[in-house]
Amino acid sequence: MDWKDFMAETEANIGAFSKEVPETVRGFGIMGKAAKTDGALSEKTKEFIALGIAIATRCDSCIGFHVRSLVRLGATRDELCEALAMATYMGGGPSYAYSAKALKAFDVFSA
Repeated sequence: MDWKDFMAETEANIGAFSKEVPETVRGFGIMGKAAKTDGALSEKTKEFIALGIAIATRCDSCIGFHVRSLVRLGATRDELCEALAMATYMGGGPSYAYSAKALKAFDVFSA
């Protein structure tokens, strides 16, 4: 998978759909902003949680979005690998495969 091409296509598809449901998009954006705000947990910690959920639900685009956010937030490859180990432990074989995808995405987006 070419992560950059995949995410560009995903964002284009989301953009087209967003024009059809602007109020839903507005609400989703408000919810996302509130959920990501630093509080007892940092935004980076919250993104690691989101990545674990993305792996468990086998959502490639979610993995891309949350890995890119983690790169932006300064997550290290070691931090990512520890989070992926936990996601693999909790999700078994399928999470193992999707954790490997997430690591590849991290390497691509970090380059």
